Formats: sequence, structure tokens, C-alpha cells
Amino acid sequence: PHLAALVLARGGSKGIPLKNIKLLAGVPLIGWVLRAATDAGVFHSIWVSTDHDEIEKVAKQFGAKVHRRSPEVSQDSSTSLEAITEFLNHHREVDIVGNIQATSPCLHPSDLIKVADLIQKEGFDSVFSVVRRHQFRWSEVKKGDNKMTEPQNLNPAKRYRRQDWPGELYENGSFYFAKRHLIEKGYLQGGKMAYYEMRAEHSVDIDIDIDWPIAEQRVLSFGYFGKEPLKEVKLLVCSIDGCLTNGRIYVTEDHKEMVSYDYRDIVGIDLLKKRGIQVRLISDRDCSKTLSAMQMGCVAKVNVTNKLQVLKDWQEDMGLSWKEVAYLGNEESDVECLKQAGMSGVPADACAAAQKAAGYICKSRGGCGAVREFAEHIFLLLEKVNSARKQ
Repeated sequence: PHLAALVLARGGSKGIPLKNIKLLAGVPLIGWVLRAATDAGVFHSIWVSTDHDEIEKVAKQFGAKVHRRSPEVSQDSSTSLEAITEFLNHHREVDIVGNIQATSPCLHPSDLIKVADLIQKEGFDSVFSVVRRHQFRWSEVKKGDNKMTEPQNLNPAKRYRRQDWPGELYENGSFYFAKRHLIEKGYLQGGKMAYYEMRAEHSVDIDIDIDWPIAEQRVLSFGYFGKEPLKEVKLLVCSIDGCLTNGRIYVTEDHKEMVSYDYRDIVGIDLLKKRGIQVRLISDRDCSKTLSAMQMGCVAKVNVTNKLQVLKDWQEDMGLSWKEVAYLGNEESDVECLKQAGMSGVPADACAAAQKAAGYICKSRGGCGAVREFAEHIFLLLEKVNSARKQ
């Protein structure tokens, strides 16, 4: 049977505008679940149902097909079931829908593989995700009611210790898998049902975690970053114009060039060096005098016509794998380097081609703290690598 992954991503959001493609840890929110769905390898097709051009563009960048939903199922009052039903009406080849929530960025391929087995091999009609919680519940008392609250799942005279109580299962909203015949009857959960229990650290819901920086920390700690294991970065190559500087060149009356840079970026480079990471600079043009004036003490290559070849030479000379190389670029001349490096980033104002090739898009513009921001991103991922080693 044809198993399709379907991510519902409406353009409207009352809380956070275009939340589905807002950058979370340098990746569009929807990109985290699309990457997990792709790498799971169990779906015959992967779709995003949307009514918005920008979301469609991002979905295609991550390899998904796009179903343009109608205005009738794109309202604030529209339900997921209505959007899924419309999708099935247009795609008769689909037998099973895996509705994956875009707001669950810590979803891992291993979870999706196990759920596909439950519904394809073990004959369940619907499977949904849950998480185990150890929370005591009490009855609600409305204002003005002269009533006492009552315990719902505990005896106050004999409160459980956490280790003595198995807890309760709650839907976490990460995914709902269901067969076509069930959805056509108006159900996402029904028939022969099963739940799939996800690990608590993977149950991150952006609808609840509205503090974006906290959600980013959770994703950096527990998110899925791809099939290849992360390695410690040992070399950062940074494009000078448009990354270290803002790309503007000021020319004096006596034909001398001047550029500006952000001191925060110099601090970021110093911090990288202190962590044992080499920083090298690269440029399409001859800016040797500018580099000399900045006195950063970095190996640099200017007047470069083939940045990828220079990057390969440096990587081979240092005996590094590509996973140990990071690259920060902003122009079309950086695209191949961004694709090759194990970790890649661009400033917020990088060209479209560079943004598409990068794994991380900075909030800062070139010459305005982008290097420092990318350095912080590298440090966070290094923490993830070290944590994995300890485990």
C-alpha cells in the first residue's frame, strides 16, 4: 500500500507569523520533520499541504511535493481532518496517510520506521504518538463555585514517588497515521488502534514551547541532524566580503578602499581559535591590504577563482573529513563549498542560492555579527557531539 507522509502547513498563524518556516536553530521549522521523514525511507511520497507560496518554496527545497490546499480548508476554523480528506480526494493512489506535525522538530526517523511497521505489517488501522508524563491531576473549580477541588489520579494521603508510579500516557501531537478507509469515515483515530510512545526529550511541541530560544536549545540537544554522525569541527572557512564584512567597499578620493567589520565577529574568531578550531579566510577579490589592517592572524587566500578547490586543498592538507569542516559563505561562488562542508552557514542577507545550499541561516546580516553567531552555533553542536560521546 502507498504510504504518504503529509505535513499540514497553513500560512496563517495567530501566534507566530509563518511559524512553519521560521528558522529554528538555523533550519526552517518544517525542515526538521521533512528531513526525518526523508531519512526514514518508509514513505512512497512526502507531501506538504499549504496555501502559502513561501512555505511551498521551503517544502520543495527539502525535497517534498506540494499540495496546494483550497481556501475552504485554509481557515482558522479548518480542521486537520478536513485538510487530510481534501488531500486524499486529489491523490487516489494514497492508501495510508502519516500526518506529521510541523511543530515537532525533535522527531527522529527511527520513530517513523517503527510506526510504519505497526500499520503496514501488524495490521493496525491507526497509530498515534504519545508521551509518558508523571503529573498529578486535580478537578477544576470555576470562579464563584463554592466547591472543593478533588484529586483525579492520586491519593493525597499516599502520594507516589516518581520512581514508584508508571505515569500516564498523553498525546503529544507529533504524528497521526491512519488508513484511507478510516479517514473517509471521518476519523483519524479508530478501527484497530495503537499508540506509539515517544521519548520525553523528543516530545517538543512548538505550540507549547513558545519561547523560541528554549525550543532551539531542546532541538540542538535532542533533534535529528541527519544520517551521518556529527563530528567535532576543526576548521572554519569564512568568506570575507559579505560575511566578515557587510560587502560594502568605500573608496576615498585618493582611490584607497575601506571596509567595516563588527568587533563581535573578531571576538567570535578568537573564541573559535581558543577551542582549537582553525579559522581561514577566502575571497574572490584581492583584499590583502584590508586583512593586513585587521590583524586577525588567520591564514587567508585572496583573488580566488575556484573556492571549492582551495577548500579541498585545505581539507586534505589538514587531513580532515568533510564532517570536520565548517563553511560560512554568502554568494553563488560559495554554493559548492556550502554543499561540501559538513557544517554550513550563511548570513541573513545571503543570496537565495547560498541560503538554499546552507544548513544554517543566521539571524544576523553579513558584517553585523554573523560570524560570531555561526561560531555560537558550532559551539552548541560541539556540546551535542561531546554529550553523545559520554552516552
